[in-house]
Amino acid sequence: MEKQTHYFWAVRIPDHIKQTIHNELTQIKPIFQFKRWVDLHDYHITLAFLGSVNPQQLQSVIKLVGDAINKQKPFTLEIEGLNVFGAQKSPRIFWAAVNEVDELFQLQEIVHKTCLAAGFTLETRPYHPHITLARKWGGNEDFKMAYLVTHNPFGEKALSFQVSEIVLYKSNLEKTPKYEPVAAFSLVD
Repeated sequence: MEKQTHYFWAVRIPDHIKQTIHNELTQIKPIFQFKRWVDLHDYHITLAFLGSVNPQQLQSVIKLVGDAINKQKPFTLEIEGLNVFGAQKSPRIFWAAVNEVDELFQLQEIVHKTCLAAGFTLETRPYHPHITLARKWGGNEDFKMAYLVTHNPFGEKALSFQVSEIVLYKSNLEKTPKYEPVAAFSLVD
């Protein structure tokens, strides 16, 4: 059975920040025993998940999103902490929290509305920006929520970076890294 290729728009995280995240996670991996860790090259902040896309839709949405964001300016984000999605005793997703600045929500709203106008069916839950770090709790004991605070490498020294590019990624589930850039747009002053 052929695997479906999916596409999504995301904030590109600078390479040096990806490396710093990875370095910090290396120190705390023994505490956070998740089964599958995300490759450092795949770190991103999703803006809109498109799913499968035909070639005509692809060219159209690239042009429409590029036009829609052409007046957006760069802004700063901070990685502030750690959190999980799923059951507290056995979470399915381990993620890094970013500060929720208005510019990020405005950018996401523009991309989201543009993709809807292009005919895509998108997620309807409220936007919750994050960087997925790992999946599927694999520890022998229940996950300890307190560890999210006591072992947070970003607590006292939040990791800041400039958001200056959004990327349309294509998923290649059989490869590592899994996400391949298809199109990119810079945010410029």
